[in-house]
Parts: sequence; structure tokens; C-alpha cells
Amino acid sequence: MFHRQPLLRELKEVNGLFLRLSKTQVVLCAGNHDYLKKDSYYRTFPWAKHVHMILSNDWESVELPEIGAAVYSFSYESREREDRPYAGKKARGKQPAEILMIHGGDERHVPVKKEEILQLGYDYVALGHIHKPQNIVPGKMAYCGALEPVDKNDMGKHGYIYGEIKDKKCRIKFVPSAVREYIHAEVLAAENMSGSELKEKIKKLIEEKGIENIYKILITGFRSSDILFDLEAMDVYGNIVELLDDTKPSFNFEKIKMQNKGNILGELIEQLEGYGEESPQYRAMCEGVQALMETRRD
Repeated sequence: MFHRQPLLRELKEVNGLFLRLSKTQVVLCAGNHDYLKKDSYYRTFPWAKHVHMILSNDWESVELPEIGAAVYSFSYESREREDRPYAGKKARGKQPAEILMIHGGDERHVPVKKEEILQLGYDYVALGHIHKPQNIVPGKMAYCGALEPVDKNDMGKHGYIYGEIKDKKCRIKFVPSAVREYIHAEVLAAENMSGSELKEKIKKLIEEKGIENIYKILITGFRSSDILFDLEAMDVYGNIVELLDDTKPSFNFEKIKMQNKGNILGELIEQLEGYGEESPQYRAMCEGVQALMETRRD
């Protein structure tokens, strides 16, 4: 629900949104970020009648006979827990549809043992904690992921899982619903490209992929040795969260070496030439030559 401890006014706001649901039962648990502190507002908050908060650190079930379902889950009482509260907790068979809800998936946050869970007999296992949607067992166990991306490395489609359990058979599908995505993109600079041309190329890329999205862009390739790109000017739509210039200055190293025989500039090229363009030696040569030539101009 929350990526940190919720405030009382935030719970009131969320509850107000839940009140708009007329045909839906809501079951929720506390995870590692919004865990049940002793003074957590979760513990005393008066949810709407159709909202069911799991307050047990061990195991708890919510029976929903009006829709023929039961949900089993637990809540965190600390930031981490390495145990498996679901271990040995088999479905009780009290309702036609029985759902297991687990927040976890790594060694410090309730390890998810797929084979062990499948033996417990639940019709569906709803997983949370991992932000990226993942279908662990088709039609049986899945991470819905975050409804919206939460940081710049949270790439790909985001949304929710729609499922139907009928006659002990479960069908699920992922439904993309996020308003925007974080997109990582690489823009290749040409050797004689000006700053305005590069800006136009970035602008076109963003328009093609969607101006509603948020971008992390890496500029690669070569640039003229006397050009420095003004990165702040490249963010035309205000949706670039990170813009990195990894271009290399384009030098005629052979010509510079011949013109600087016997001095430090010529010796630098002679010692580092011959390495591939992706090597640290080549990068050091580019940066060293640029620094020495700028000092000479000054």
C-alpha cells in the first residue's frame, strides 16, 4: 500500500477511495516499508466494512462467504523477516476459492519457495514486494508489481492482475494501467553534430516513445573535440530525469602525434594508441589529449 509509514490523513484518503467501490471486497496486509509499528495507525484505523486489514504477524484468514472466497495472509512487524509464515499453512477448504497473499520474495523478506507453496493447495497465490510484474506459475502464482513505476530504474509496463477463479480453476491476465513509464534510451551522437542537432534528435526520440513518459538518456558516440554539449538545454519537455554524456572527442591522433613529437602530448598518444575504442586506455588517451590541448589553448 505505502512505501513508508502511512500518516493518519493518508489512510483516511485511501479509505475514501475504497468507499467508491460498490461491488468489491478489499484485503490488504502491511509489508516491509509500511510494517506494523507499535504505534502504527494501521492498528486502530476504522476501515470501511468491505476493507479487511490483516493485522497478524503470524497468520490470519479473511472469510468472504458472500462471494465464496477466503484470503490468507500476514503482516510485517519489522523492516525485515527471514522466516516463511506460510510454511505448513495449508488451504482450509472452507470457501470455493482460497487465495494466499504473500509480501516477500528475497532472503531478507519472506523467501518464496515456489514448490513448497504449490503443495499448500491454494487456488491462487498473490505476490507483492517485487515492483516488476512477474508470472511465477502461469494461472497460479504471480507478482502484480507496482501500479505505477516508483523510481527511474523501474522500467517496463506496470498495472494490475485481473483473475477469475471458477470450478477450482484460475485464469489470470496482466492489465497495463500505468499513466507513464520510465524509459532508458541511448542516443548516438555523430562526429560533426552540433548541440542543437543533438537536442532535436533527443526531442524526436521522446516524441516517438511518448512525451508522457520519463527518461534516462545516455549520449554515446563521438563529438567534435571543440564542442561541449549543454545538457540542461536538452530537456525540452521537462521529462528527462537523468542525462549522461558518454561521447568521446574525435581527434586525429596520428596527426597530433606527428605534430607533437618529443613533448608530453606526443608521448601520451604513443603510449596509449593501439587499444580499442571501448578500452579504458583509449578513454584515458582521449581525456588526456583533450586536457592537454585545452591547457595549450589557455
